Amino acid sequence: MKLASYETVATPRIEVAAEHARLSARIAADNKAQNVVVLDMRGVTPLYDFVVLATGKSRRQIHTLAEEIDAGLRAEGEKRLGIEGYQASRWVVQDYGDLIVHVFDPEARSYYGLEDLWGDAVRVNWEHL
Repeated sequence: MKLASYETVATPRIEVAAEHARLSARIAADNKAQNVVVLDMRGVTPLYDFVVLATGKSRRQIHTLAEEIDAGLRAEGEKRLGIEGYQASRWVVQDYGDLIVHVFDPEARSYYGLEDLWGDAVRVNWEHL
């Protein structure tokens, strides 16, 4: 007698990371972030796969963006591995392993110029997916 084999097909981690990057961008945009960008970093660095960049206008908005993005990712089963800059609130970075989320005030975003630093990264069209 042959028993049926039941395999669960897991979604590849890269697809999960890509969807979580798009989700982070949508949450940022829904919370009135400006200049939301998702970069595919796979061809640039082995450290992480995607980076989300967003700009908040005030300390309160930067906190809200960071908290709402984290809540959205937690609801999807993601665990934040680290957070930096929350107290100063000019720049908050959240680390999810294969996804990094940066929320800046306008001056800090201009100063760090991550889009220029990572100019070789492919921009993900998150708005139409």
